[in-house]
Amino acid sequence: MHEPEFEPRDPDYRNRVFVGFARQKFMKLLGARVISVAPGAVEIDLALRPELEQQHGFAHAGVAWTIADNAAGFASQSLISADEGILTVELKINLLAPAKGERLIARAKVIRAGQRLTVARSDVYTAADGKETHVATALGTFMAIDRKSVV
Repeated sequence: MHEPEFEPRDPDYRNRVFVGFARQKFMKLLGARVISVAPGAVEIDLALRPELEQQHGFAHAGVAWTIADNAAGFASQSLISADEGILTVELKINLLAPAKGERLIARAKVIRAGQRLTVARSDVYTAADGKETHVATALGTFMAIDRKSVV
């Protein structure tokens, strides 16, 4: 299948992704970090620890949802103009396997970028002992907004 190639509207898109991500206090609380940024693609990494587990000792699904949403949202943001921001309109997630490991990794790619709406996919993996396990796939819709309206 052909991967779409995207041209960012903002030449400083990488920096805007890193700055926007750093402004999210919730991501700091979780310990998530952006690993890579390319036009229409973002990877987020999160070290798993006991506070992020549910009652059976697996990573809580809310943690997987959160980094899937952020990766897809920032992948979408990498393609918009400098005077726009991104808001999640909808995100559906399929949990494929219990998330047990040392890290959670979300890899997102934009599928289609429109003028106002962007569709992106996030695949979430656990990593342990050098092996990755695919634990979730999310599909979301993201809306470009005028940044002045939310500042």
